Order: sequence, then C-alpha cells, then structure tokens
Amino acid sequence: MKKYWLIIRNTWDEYLVYRLNFVLWRVRVIIRFLITYFLWSSIYTGTQPYFGYTRETMLTYVLMVYLVSNFVFATRTQDVGSEINEGKLTNYLLKPINYFASLASRDISDKLLNFGCTIVELIAIFILLKPQFIFQTNPVVLILVLMAFVGGIVIYFMVSLLLSFIGFWTTEVWVTRFIFIILIDFLAGNFFPIDILPPVILRILLLTPLPYIYYFPVKLYLGNLTVFSIFQGFTVLVFWTLLLIFLVSFVWKKGLRVYSAEGR
Repeated sequence: MKKYWLIIRNTWDEYLVYRLNFVLWRVRVIIRFLITYFLWSSIYTGTQPYFGYTRETMLTYVLMVYLVSNFVFATRTQDVGSEINEGKLTNYLLKPINYFASLASRDISDKLLNFGCTIVELIAIFILLKPQFIFQTNPVVLILVLMAFVGGIVIYFMVSLLLSFIGFWTTEVWVTRFIFIILIDFLAGNFFPIDILPPVILRILLLTPLPYIYYFPVKLYLGNLTVFSIFQGFTVLVFWTLLLIFLVSFVWKKGLRVYSAEGR
C-alpha cells in the first residue's frame, strides 16, 4: 500500500513542478464554466420556467455539473496511449506493482488536486456571483447521489481506458479521445440537462453509459426523479459498469499480446 501512496505523492509533485500548465488548465476550466453559467443565467432573466427548469434549478444543475465534472474528468488515463506507443508501459510491467492500481493512484492524486481547486473556485463564485442554489438536505438522496457519483467515476475511468488501449494497435489515440470528449459535452449533460431533448432521444441516451457520468448524479441531487427512474438509472449504471470492467480486462489481455515496446 505504501508504494501506491508514493505514486500519489509523486504525481502531486509533478503538478507542482509544472505549475504554469496546471494554472492555465484551471483558467480554461473556469472560463468554460462561466460561459455556460452566464448563458443560462441570461436565459432565465425572470421567474418564468423554461424546459421544465426554474432559474434556481438550472443554475444549481450548472454548478453541480461543474463540481462533478472537475472530479470525474480529472484523470491520467490519457497518458496510457502515449505510454503504450512510446514503450513506457514496459517500465510498469517489469515492476512489482499492479499497473491498474498504479494508474488509479495517479488518478486519485489528479482528482484530489483538481477537486480542491474546484472547491476554492466555487467559494469564490458564490461570494462574487451569489447564484441561486438548492442545498439538498435529504440524507437518503445524498447517499444515492454519492453512489451514482462513484458509478460515474468508474464508468468514465473505464471508457477512457478503453480509448487509450487503442494505442496497442495505432498511434492515433488523441483523435478518438477528442471525439469522445465532444460527445460527453453534449450527450452526458455537461452543457445542458439532456431531458430538455425530445423524449425519444432521451430514452435512447439513458440506455448508454454517457448520462451516468454527469446528468444522472446531478438530477438525483435535485431530487426530481421518480422512484422508477432512480431504479432504472441504477440498473443501467450497474450494467454498464460491469460490462466496461469486463471489456477493459478483455482488451488489455488482447493488447498485451501485440504489444512490442516500440520506442524502447
């Protein structure tokens, strides 16, 4: 266990060495959030609801997505593709550590650092903008939100890994990841709650893993899902979690068979 704690600390130290890169990343994230926030804020200038959301619920949705996304989206799985292409993966395979545990440790370090910055940024946002916000106090709902939140982290981690494993067969990994990020922005509920889309499209999307990364946990927090919708959501979430874990294991084994440590 100690060796994985050292990995967390080393990853943290790496960020501190490249401070400017991290600061510019946080600036980008804040600007992106402010664009979304002011867009919806300008739409809800009065008390009239739109798309089934009041100003208070929509701004709460936007702020909660900002909080969730900064934890879920903070990952080091994007490094896997380059580690495979450059032959760096060999360094991990030859060491007496579990590669996935090592990757998870790096992920934890990334998430904690970004999450800490997000909390500070949210405090500043509440002080400066004084947004309307719904504070959920129902302990049952909060427990369900936490469970869905963890499920979203696992789903994103696994999907991101699968995309990086493309590096076993091609060097063009970034293009696929870029397309996936765009899909997440529009289909996982990053820019807007997907239930404002036509019902047919919503039903199709809810069968995919994407809404369970952002949309489902935040809608749970708002407390306006029916018992059936909650049960259905967790059923689909568990299904995709188990399926993705199986696919990651399967593709990993297949990839190692063709891995040639090119570059080393």
